Amino acid sequence: MMSDRVRQILSYYEADCPGVLANIRRMLGTGALADTGKLVILPVDQGFEHGPARSFGPNSAGYDPHYHFELALEAGCNAYAAPLGSLEAGARTFAGELPLILKVNNNDSLFNEKNPAQALTSSIDHALRLGCAAIGFTIYPGSAHSQAAYEQINALAEEAKSAGLAVVIWSYPRGEQISKDGETAIDVVCYAAQIAAQLGAHFIKVKLPGANLEQDAARKVYEKEQIPVKTQAERVRHVVQSAFDGRRIVIFSGGATKGEDAVFDDARAIRDGGGFGSIIGRNAFQRPRAQAVDLLKRIMAIYRGDEK
Repeated sequence: MMSDRVRQILSYYEADCPGVLANIRRMLGTGALADTGKLVILPVDQGFEHGPARSFGPNSAGYDPHYHFELALEAGCNAYAAPLGSLEAGARTFAGELPLILKVNNNDSLFNEKNPAQALTSSIDHALRLGCAAIGFTIYPGSAHSQAAYEQINALAEEAKSAGLAVVIWSYPRGEQISKDGETAIDVVCYAAQIAAQLGAHFIKVKLPGANLEQDAARKVYEKEQIPVKTQAERVRHVVQSAFDGRRIVIFSGGATKGEDAVFDDARAIRDGGGFGSIIGRNAFQRPRAQAVDLLKRIMAIYRGDEK
């Protein structure tokens, strides 16, 4: 039976057809966090984005696409997200076993670009053929190419929703006018979450923000209104507030590989700040399988409230 929390979350999506709502429900109802309103999603697009050695060298089992399906299933993840090739490589073996998110645009790191852009590498037809629950799409607010990406996701989201697919937007601020620290500044991350919500995302993926402020105009408002952003939990709460006051599902990136204590501290801050969960890749699949499963399960225990 659907929990009251999941029923509440579904009520936020007032313009969507039953097919879209069923796929959102499917993602919220799968795995160890089923019906809690929380999610842990395994994303493995790093092979495309960063190259195979940087992505899978630390744990060579990751070169095999089946490994990531198996890891997501064993750990009890809500969904698994990857580009077309990775999903096709395990589509028949793992058909129907967990919700899939097709990452429909991707980029490589062979060319250093201050204003990054991603190429469309798959389609809504691919997502439907593979039985996906959703598409994933990256935008770079602040990039000189961001406007074209907004137009792309506008068209893709309309097509996806018409076909009953949910839409996940990776919203990563980047560009020549944004400093490196500014990419995770609280005002910039909140702006990125708002943009993704305005573009029609059901699920919004952002990085955990720092306490620094990038924009002078925003700084004046934060200081005048004394918006609380000192702690990580306060910053998470403010990001969720910026995504239609919590009416859109906001999940946070695990970021670069870090120690387990830091990963668990992040999860506690996300939980305490009212975030919906994590989309955690390298911090999981770059560890040996047993360690990765234990780490993901402990994150889920934190989100369930089983562990402080």
